Amino acid sequence: MPERVQINDQITVGAQPSEAELKAMADEGTRTVINLRTAGESMQRMPPEEEGEVVRRFGMEYVHVPVSMEDADAELVDGFRAVLDRVPKPVYVHCRLGKRAGAFVMMDQAVEKGLSGKKTIQRAEEMGFECEEEALAGFVRDYVDARAG
Repeated sequence: MPERVQINDQITVGAQPSEAELKAMADEGTRTVINLRTAGESMQRMPPEEEGEVVRRFGMEYVHVPVSMEDADAELVDGFRAVLDRVPKPVYVHCRLGKRAGAFVMMDQAVEKGLSGKKTIQRAEEMGFECEEEALAGFVRDYVDARAG
């Protein structure tokens, strides 16, 4: 998947940014950063607390919504969607590589647009999100289909 994917003019998804990338985002007008990485997760450029300090120093809002796919459920997605709805936009949503962030944002967008789970997966793949993990694809399909209509 690409380093960043712009979902629309309000939401961009991608990998965990560096401090320099966070500064550039602030300069480009990003108003909120949502971090889906869990504390203690391997290969972090900076832990969530430090990232929050850096983001706020650059004048943006920071929200940490820890997502472990082993523990992910519909309630966690609903909570993420509530956060995404209320934060100032434009927003950058990230995890380590962008897969979790992409899945969570795609579920939000699909429910908002009334898409089916199958169509959501097709759309995600068209945008460059890799859905090779059947567990993740199944989770996305089930969540969207349960809220369709």
